[in-house]
Amino acid sequence: MERDVDLLIVGAGPTGLFAAYYAGFRELNVAVVDALPEPGGQVTAMYPEKMIFDVAGFPAVRGRDLVNGLVEQAAQFKPTYLLGHQARTCESIEDGLRIGLADGSVINARAVLITAGMGEFNPRPLPAGDGWLGRGMVHFVPVLAEHAGQHVVIVGGGDSAFDWALALHPIAASVSIVHRRANFRAHAATVRQVRELGVEIITDAEVLALRGEPLSEVDVQVKGEDVKTLPAQTVVAALGFTADLGPIESWGLELDHRAVVVDTTMKTKLDRVYAAGDVAQYPGKVKLIATGFGEAATAVNNIAVALNPAAHLFPGHSSNAS
Repeated sequence: MERDVDLLIVGAGPTGLFAAYYAGFRELNVAVVDALPEPGGQVTAMYPEKMIFDVAGFPAVRGRDLVNGLVEQAAQFKPTYLLGHQARTCESIEDGLRIGLADGSVINARAVLITAGMGEFNPRPLPAGDGWLGRGMVHFVPVLAEHAGQHVVIVGGGDSAFDWALALHPIAASVSIVHRRANFRAHAATVRQVRELGVEIITDAEVLALRGEPLSEVDVQVKGEDVKTLPAQTVVAALGFTADLGPIESWGLELDHRAVVVDTTMKTKLDRVYAAGDVAQYPGKVKLIATGFGEAATAVNNIAVALNPAAHLFPGHSSNAS
């Protein structure tokens, strides 16, 4: 397959989806490519049921609902989605770029906007959980209802561990958190909420073994104490993940700690290649979904001018559009 578009967006997370809407608003023909099989990026893959509290206009919005709203918003301009396809190669051609996909397809784009988030991510392993993935151990909790009435042990001390504890507490038979340190990386307010719910928090501890067929219990070792056995039908290994940009790293971009360096127009060092969202880096950058939305609009408006110098950088307000 070979396809010609004005703009290819690499990454279908929230920033990429908003960029697809905004590019349509600027009357650009758009395709969106993502290695994941569904739109939403890390929100869909990692925390679709979690509430997000830092999107302007929403006191709280569930991850899945935010993604659905962004897809609906972009749909009015009919972007083409190439999901389950990885962008691998990038080469300059006359009037644009030629992007090769993993399946051999080619996209000829007049410009490219990279909105790949943290890139490809892989969960950090739980040593005692070797062989248990899919047999009672999970890394993410995409569907909370699947764990209703279960005893759940969450391993980790970051935001995800405590957010899932809050979300699962109302429906699970019990929720326990096991963390190898006494201090947590999670927000202090979230830790306080979890403590106030009475969730058992076991610190300075590690999981020694998972047992049962199906999984029924977990052995936990606290420093200086005897082994403690917890009931568990599910173990959530929320130990973070490693991430890299994958093939994008070979495109000749300037990188800074696995992020793509951009200027104030969101342009990279490569002609007609821009970046926005968590993947973009510049002095003072704050990685929030809200930041990505603004960067997407900045990138698309500058792309519109790059492709058509007679176009205005300021597009007018969308509220004035008929």
